[in-house]
Amino acid sequence: MANEYKYDRVLLKLSGEALAGDLGYGIDPKVVDDLAEEIAEIVHDGVQLAVVIGGGNIFRGLAGSAEGMDRAQADYIGMLATVMNALALQDAFERHGIFSRVQSAINMQEVSEPYIRRRAVRHLEKGRVVILAAGTGNPYFTTDTTAALRACELDVDCVMKATKVDGVYDADPKTHPDAHRFDRISYMDVLSRGLNVMDATATSLCMDNDVPMIVFDLTKPGNIKAALQGEPVGTVVE
Repeated sequence: MANEYKYDRVLLKLSGEALAGDLGYGIDPKVVDDLAEEIAEIVHDGVQLAVVIGGGNIFRGLAGSAEGMDRAQADYIGMLATVMNALALQDAFERHGIFSRVQSAINMQEVSEPYIRRRAVRHLEKGRVVILAAGTGNPYFTTDTTAALRACELDVDCVMKATKVDGVYDADPKTHPDAHRFDRISYMDVLSRGLNVMDATATSLCMDNDVPMIVFDLTKPGNIKAALQGEPVGTVVE
């Protein structure tokens, strides 16, 4: 791999909303295409990449269209939404010359492989992007927790948490213009301050297994590569 990169193997956590762009729902083909173009550059340079994708752009869960629905049932529907997003990503990746595999925690053999840790690692070693869909396969666990769990299983160097803000703040910068952005912060501080980075289960899992995380703004072109090169484009949580 080119010496310009600080990390060899990374996991990128994408929310489903990241694929919707300004539409706010569904999948914006241009957004997905631009994302694939950015990822193609780092993958062709030799970075091993796994992706965990959410499904909020298709199904909002209990906070939205599933209000009043049984929690477990709503979570399973959300998992299916992540599979749709994963297939859309795979299509875009392969149009940009990136070999990829979708692995689902729910068995869907016609459209994806089952998630098998050793197989996923082998794909990464062969330069394929592994898109991890359907969460953990269990209700009551978020895709943030999925990202933390898979990051530990796949022995990645860091988790990249893609957001719409340029890092972690001590308050919502949209409503608090004087909010302070952290360049670096510990997982323990994130937990004790109740900062909105990942849910507590995911944060604790990363902390217990010494997996650092970079929280960065995905909407700014070039930020994925810049973050992997160690440039201060976001907040490092470790």
